[in-house]
Amino acid sequence: MTIDTKQKLHTYLREAREAVLWKADGLDEYDLRRPLTRTGTSVLGLIKHLSLVEAWYFGDCFDRPFEPHLTGWDEGGEEENDMWATAQESSTDLIATYRAAIAHADATIEALDADAVGHVPWWKTGEVTLHSMLVHVLSETARHAGHVDILREGLDARAGMSKGNTNQGDHDDDWWAAHCARIEAAAREATGLPEK
Repeated sequence: MTIDTKQKLHTYLREAREAVLWKADGLDEYDLRRPLTRTGTSVLGLIKHLSLVEAWYFGDCFDRPFEPHLTGWDEGGEEENDMWATAQESSTDLIATYRAAIAHADATIEALDADAVGHVPWWKTGEVTLHSMLVHVLSETARHAGHVDILREGLDARAGMSKGNTNQGDHDDDWWAAHCARIEAAAREATGLPEK
Protein backbone atom coordinates (compact mmCIF):
# COMPACT_ATOMS: atom_id res chain seq x y z
CA MET A 1 0.00 0.00 0.00
CA THR A 2 1.23 3.46 -0.78
CA ILE A 3 1.34 6.26 1.75
CA ASP A 4 -1.09 8.01 -0.56
CA THR A 5 -3.78 5.44 0.30
CA LYS A 6 -3.22 5.93 4.03
CA GLN A 7 -3.45 9.70 3.60
CA LYS A 8 -6.66 9.43 1.56
CA LEU A 9 -8.32 7.24 4.18
CA HIS A 10 -7.18 9.64 6.88
CA THR A 11 -8.60 12.60 4.93
CA TYR A 12 -11.98 10.87 4.57
CA LEU A 13 -11.95 10.06 8.29
CA ARG A 14 -11.21 13.70 9.13
CA GLU A 15 -14.14 14.83 6.97
CA ALA A 16 -16.53 12.39 8.66
CA ARG A 17 -15.39 13.55 12.11
CA GLU A 18 -15.88 17.20 11.13
CA ALA A 19 -19.41 16.41 9.95
CA VAL A 20 -20.24 14.85 13.33
CA LEU A 21 -18.90 17.86 15.23
CA TRP A 22 -20.69 20.33 12.94
CA LYS A 23 -24.00 18.59 13.65
CA ALA A 24 -23.56 19.27 17.39
CA ASP A 25 -22.70 22.91 16.85
CA GLY A 26 -25.41 25.31 17.98
CA LEU A 27 -27.70 22.75 19.63
CA ASP A 28 -28.93 23.55 23.12
CA GLU A 29 -28.13 21.23 26.01
CA TYR A 30 -31.44 19.39 25.87
CA ASP A 31 -31.35 18.73 22.13
CA LEU A 32 -27.76 17.47 22.39
CA ARG A 33 -28.74 14.93 25.05
CA ARG A 34 -32.30 13.82 24.51
CA PRO A 35 -33.16 10.44 22.99
CA LEU A 36 -34.38 10.89 19.45
CA THR A 37 -35.01 7.25 18.49
CA ARG A 38 -36.66 4.23 20.08
CA THR A 39 -33.20 2.97 21.08
CA GLY A 40 -32.23 6.21 22.81
CA THR A 41 -29.86 7.57 20.18
CA SER A 42 -28.78 11.14 20.84
CA VAL A 43 -26.30 13.51 19.25
CA LEU A 44 -24.10 13.67 22.36
CA GLY A 45 -24.35 9.91 22.87
CA LEU A 46 -22.96 9.31 19.40
CA ILE A 47 -20.11 11.72 20.10
CA LYS A 48 -19.35 9.92 23.36
CA HIS A 49 -19.38 6.58 21.53
CA LEU A 50 -17.09 7.85 18.77
CA SER A 51 -14.63 9.08 21.41
CA LEU A 52 -14.29 5.48 22.56
CA VAL A 53 -13.94 4.25 18.99
CA GLU A 54 -11.02 6.63 18.36
CA ALA A 55 -9.39 6.06 21.78
CA TRP A 56 -9.57 2.29 21.76
CA TYR A 57 -9.01 1.43 18.12
CA PHE A 58 -6.15 3.87 17.51
CA GLY A 59 -4.93 3.87 21.11
CA ASP A 60 -5.14 0.67 23.12
CA CYS A 61 -5.18 -1.60 20.05
CA PHE A 62 -1.81 -0.20 18.94
CA ASP A 63 -0.27 -0.07 22.45
CA ARG A 64 -0.72 3.70 22.54
CA PRO A 65 -3.30 4.14 25.33
CA PHE A 66 -5.36 7.31 25.40
CA GLU A 67 -5.38 9.19 28.68
CA PRO A 68 -7.54 9.56 30.59
CA HIS A 69 -8.85 6.02 30.17
CA LEU A 70 -12.41 6.06 28.84
CA THR A 71 -14.52 3.50 30.68
CA GLY A 72 -17.40 2.94 28.26
CA TRP A 73 -16.28 -0.49 27.07
CA ASP A 74 -14.80 -1.81 30.30
CA GLU A 75 -15.99 -5.20 31.44
CA GLY A 76 -18.77 -4.97 34.00
CA GLY A 77 -19.99 -1.55 32.85
CA GLU A 78 -23.64 -0.74 32.36
CA GLU A 79 -24.95 -1.91 28.99
CA GLU A 80 -25.06 0.86 26.37
CA ASN A 81 -23.34 3.35 28.72
CA ASP A 82 -21.13 4.51 25.87
CA MET A 83 -24.15 5.70 23.89
CA TRP A 84 -25.66 8.37 26.16
CA ALA A 85 -24.56 11.20 28.40
CA THR A 86 -25.40 11.16 32.09
CA ALA A 87 -26.60 14.35 33.77
CA GLN A 88 -23.20 14.63 35.44
CA GLU A 89 -21.26 14.50 32.16
CA SER A 90 -20.68 17.94 30.69
CA SER A 91 -21.43 18.28 26.99
CA THR A 92 -18.45 20.63 26.73
CA ASP A 93 -16.21 17.97 28.28
CA LEU A 94 -17.59 15.15 26.11
CA ILE A 95 -17.03 17.14 22.93
CA ALA A 96 -13.54 18.12 24.14
CA THR A 97 -12.84 14.44 24.87
CA TYR A 98 -13.85 13.54 21.31
CA ARG A 99 -11.49 16.20 19.96
CA ALA A 100 -8.68 14.92 22.22
CA ALA A 101 -9.31 11.31 21.18
CA ILE A 102 -9.18 12.43 17.54
CA ALA A 103 -5.85 14.20 18.12
CA HIS A 104 -4.48 11.07 19.82
CA ALA A 105 -5.73 8.89 16.96
CA ASP A 106 -4.22 11.25 14.40
CA ALA A 107 -0.85 10.97 16.15
CA THR A 108 -1.07 7.16 15.93
CA ILE A 109 -2.06 7.26 12.27
CA GLU A 110 0.78 9.63 11.43
CA ALA A 111 3.38 7.73 13.48
CA LEU A 112 2.70 4.22 12.17
CA ASP A 113 3.04 2.65 8.77
CA ALA A 114 -0.13 1.41 7.11
CA ASP A 115 1.00 -2.20 7.63
CA ALA A 116 1.74 -1.72 11.36
CA VAL A 117 0.05 -4.49 13.34
CA GLY A 118 -2.31 -3.90 16.23
CA HIS A 119 -4.46 -6.22 18.31
CA VAL A 120 -8.21 -6.04 18.93
CA PRO A 121 -8.90 -8.49 21.77
CA TRP A 122 -12.65 -8.64 21.15
CA TRP A 123 -12.32 -9.49 17.44
CA LYS A 124 -12.09 -13.13 16.33
CA THR A 125 -9.08 -12.42 14.11
CA GLY A 126 -7.34 -10.37 16.82
CA GLU A 127 -4.55 -8.90 14.74
CA VAL A 128 -5.24 -5.95 12.47
CA THR A 129 -3.17 -3.58 10.37
CA LEU A 130 -3.40 0.18 10.67
CA HIS A 131 -4.81 0.18 7.13
CA SER A 132 -7.63 -2.18 8.14
CA MET A 133 -8.29 -0.14 11.26
CA LEU A 134 -8.51 3.07 9.21
CA VAL A 135 -11.11 1.40 6.99
CA HIS A 136 -13.03 0.11 10.02
CA VAL A 137 -13.08 3.41 11.93
CA LEU A 138 -13.85 5.41 8.79
CA SER A 139 -16.81 3.10 8.13
CA GLU A 140 -18.08 3.39 11.71
CA THR A 141 -17.62 7.16 11.84
CA ALA A 142 -19.34 7.67 8.49
CA ARG A 143 -22.24 5.48 9.64
CA HIS A 144 -22.66 7.50 12.82
CA ALA A 145 -22.22 10.78 10.94
CA GLY A 146 -25.27 9.70 8.93
CA HIS A 147 -27.16 9.02 12.14
CA VAL A 148 -26.26 12.45 13.50
CA ASP A 149 -27.23 14.04 10.19
CA ILE A 150 -30.73 12.56 10.37
CA LEU A 151 -31.10 13.44 14.07
CA ARG A 152 -30.13 17.05 13.40
CA GLU A 153 -32.43 17.34 10.40
CA GLY A 154 -35.27 16.15 12.62
CA LEU A 155 -34.46 18.78 15.22
CA ASP A 156 -34.07 21.91 13.12
CA ALA A 157 -33.80 20.90 9.44
CA ARG A 158 -30.00 21.36 9.34
CA ALA A 159 -28.80 18.80 6.82
CA GLY A 160 -25.70 18.21 4.79
CA MET A 161 -22.02 17.56 5.22
CA SER A 162 -20.75 20.90 6.53
CA LYS A 163 -21.65 24.56 6.88
CA GLY A 164 -20.49 25.32 3.36
CA ASN A 165 -21.65 22.05 1.80
CA THR A 166 -25.22 20.94 2.40
CA ASN A 167 -24.85 18.53 -0.54
CA GLN A 168 -28.44 19.42 -1.51
CA GLY A 169 -30.23 21.89 -3.69
CA ASP A 170 -30.86 25.34 -2.27
CA HIS A 171 -34.61 25.08 -1.64
CA ASP A 172 -37.00 26.69 0.82
CA ASP A 173 -39.38 24.93 3.20
CA ASP A 174 -42.26 25.08 0.73
CA TRP A 175 -40.22 23.31 -1.95
CA TRP A 176 -39.19 20.56 0.51
CA ALA A 177 -42.80 20.13 1.68
CA ALA A 178 -43.96 19.72 -1.93
CA HIS A 179 -41.08 17.32 -2.60
CA CYS A 180 -42.07 15.17 0.40
CA ALA A 181 -45.71 15.25 -0.75
CA ARG A 182 -44.61 13.91 -4.19
CA ILE A 183 -42.69 11.08 -2.51
CA GLU A 184 -45.64 10.27 -0.23
CA ALA A 185 -48.01 10.20 -3.22
CA ALA A 186 -45.67 7.87 -5.12
CA ALA A 187 -45.37 5.54 -2.11
CA ARG A 188 -49.15 5.40 -1.73
CA GLU A 189 -49.67 4.80 -5.45
CA ALA A 190 -47.04 2.04 -5.54
CA THR A 191 -48.60 0.22 -2.58
CA GLY A 192 -52.25 0.78 -3.47
CA LEU A 193 -53.00 3.05 -0.52
CA PRO A 194 -55.55 5.81 -1.06
CA GLU A 195 -54.34 9.36 -1.52
CA LYS A 196 -54.22 11.52 1.59
